[in-house]
Amino acid sequence: MAVPSPGVPLAALRSGEPSPVVRGPGGSGGVRQRRRNVVRALPAAVDIQPACLGLYCGRTVLSVNGSLETYGDCGVCPRGQRTDDNKICRECIESPDRYDWLYLGFMAMLPLVLHWFFIEWYSGKKSSSALFQHVTALFECSVAAIITLLVSDPVGSLYIRSCKVKKLSDWYTMLYNPSPDYITTVHCTHEAVYPLYTIVFIYYAFCLVLMMLLRPLLVKKIACGLGKSDRFKSIYAALYFFPILTVLQAVGGGLLYYAFPYIILVLSLVTLAVYMSASEVESFKDLLVRKKRLVVLFSHWLLHAYGIISISKLDKLEQDLPLLALVPAPALFYLLTAKYTEPSRILSEGGNGH
Repeated sequence: MAVPSPGVPLAALRSGEPSPVVRGPGGSGGVRQRRRNVVRALPAAVDIQPACLGLYCGRTVLSVNGSLETYGDCGVCPRGQRTDDNKICRECIESPDRYDWLYLGFMAMLPLVLHWFFIEWYSGKKSSSALFQHVTALFECSVAAIITLLVSDPVGSLYIRSCKVKKLSDWYTMLYNPSPDYITTVHCTHEAVYPLYTIVFIYYAFCLVLMMLLRPLLVKKIACGLGKSDRFKSIYAALYFFPILTVLQAVGGGLLYYAFPYIILVLSLVTLAVYMSASEVESFKDLLVRKKRLVVLFSHWLLHAYGIISISKLDKLEQDLPLLALVPAPALFYLLTAKYTEPSRILSEGGNGH
């Protein structure tokens, strides 16, 4: 920093005004030299804040006076805020877009589908309680979703505010804490995708609480066709898959956000083929024999449609809506080609030398 020469008032340096003429032994040359010193000292009077390091570190707004803002030190942004392009922490005031809601719907469907699967798996053919347990599981997940939205900011409303997801690293801010001197780490971990990351955990917690409050009483009352050891197996299964879903969201939430439409399509196609093969469905007549098969078929069609909508996002309705006509295509293809791929027919043709 340049040091002002003797005789130059400090107020003149701050205000930028020319200093008074002080004649000394140097005469007019001394005056010009002092004025040059004043000009050189002016830039040093400006307070320049150091750059905010790190991809997700920012400065919080301490106060706002008209158009002027006062910022704090560089660090972690408070919950519900994320950094802008100028490294300033700004409040999340946007609404989730269509793709964000589809992602939340996918994460909400996971426990419901798993509930239905294990209820069907452990209920048995002789049990009449499966339908009531299916309805109860749907009620639990629906109520949990509504409560989750009500307790989210703004509290008491089904509307939620969020930050826009810009890239995959937004989900893993803990991996981008800077170390300016390679020794001290500046911790700037926060939820840059607020609230898409934590709202899923809140939803799973409410699902678990409601299940433990409602399901045991229902199963004990109506699950008469099952033995005492089999009545609560679907509940025990939920106590296993809820921690798995929680770890899956914690570790792979960002990957699921970008890949869930394709996961839905692939899994729904595979499970539909496995179910129709295991049920020995080879024609349209076989589908109509039992109503349960039609329910399973329509459920998979809904998943197909959900996956197609998630991929296309329905940005252009005139182009994206015709894609929904592809929903029944996998089932139709299976029914039309099942007779050609029957194992007994392949074995008989092989034995005859064809």
